[in-house]
Amino acid sequence: MKQSFLKKTALAIGLVSSLSVTSIASAEERITAVHAFNTSLIYTRSFLQFVDMVNERGEGIIEIDVRGGPEVIGLSEQPDAVRNGIVDMAYTAASFYGGTVPERDIMVASNTNAIYARESGGIDLLNQIHQEKMGVYYLGWFESGVSYNLYTVDEPTIGDDGRLSVDGLKLRSNPVYDAFFRDYLGAEPISLPTTDVYSALERNVVNATGWTEIGLADLNWDRFLNYRIEPSFFSTDMGVIINLDSWNELSEEAQTILQEVAIEHERNSALTLQEDAKVQREEMIANGMQIVDLEGDVRAQFSESAREATWNRMRGLMERHPMGLEHYDSLVEMFNEL
Repeated sequence: MKQSFLKKTALAIGLVSSLSVTSIASAEERITAVHAFNTSLIYTRSFLQFVDMVNERGEGIIEIDVRGGPEVIGLSEQPDAVRNGIVDMAYTAASFYGGTVPERDIMVASNTNAIYARESGGIDLLNQIHQEKMGVYYLGWFESGVSYNLYTVDEPTIGDDGRLSVDGLKLRSNPVYDAFFRDYLGAEPISLPTTDVYSALERNVVNATGWTEIGLADLNWDRFLNYRIEPSFFSTDMGVIINLDSWNELSEEAQTILQEVAIEHERNSALTLQEDAKVQREEMIANGMQIVDLEGDVRAQFSESAREATWNRMRGLMERHPMGLEHYDSLVEMFNEL
């Protein structure tokens, strides 16, 4: 009788212990995530560093479960997948949802970085706009301050006026560049996603493209592209969005960890990748990339025209929205050292 009682007691204790462990395990909140590019690209590697930081600091509280990249959900479909709750989080370029949040152009046209924009209140304002217009929480602007260049297969032609000629250029574009390429360069670019550019260069469908100061070798585009036109222009607009319902369902502790780590990564990635841009420029030159410098007034006009074309696009799209130009001036001020 006594032995039976002890067995029952042991079973009861074991059951309670098991339930307690299950309760503790289920207390950890989990959010699913996808990223825009494949894991070989420096931008994705940076995002995965952020994920590791969250998962380490948030152990037992919050975990990011990365499901994959464009092989899981196409890069241009990822923002809507977050908006619709198919996945909780995406690391993506804001240009992929510019029609919904035209204010994203403020990052593209910025002459500074996330450190400045976070301190000025600009990212908080952009987050508010994302919530109102798209139903997502804008967690952070990563890899900011890294600029773009034009790269060509053949030596580019500079006209008598010192400007870049687009004659003979089959210029690949995407929503980041379109306004600048059309309004200033006078080009009729070919729109292609990043995943299709390698084969397009290989088959001579395009012979010129815009890309950032870093990551060209990660994509193997340097096998075809031989010239880099300077100065650089724009800023990257990579960041993390979270479905707003998913964000609101998180505990305050989980939200705090995510936001704190995001702000740290904003700063670290801005500082680190700007240094990487200098190193990679020298590596490209050592590997045969030739630099074509625009000079004088044309040089200054090149970068300034890229910014103005983007501001004009943002302004035009904002005017069509019920919110109108409510935040236009504030955003320009908060994202630029004027």
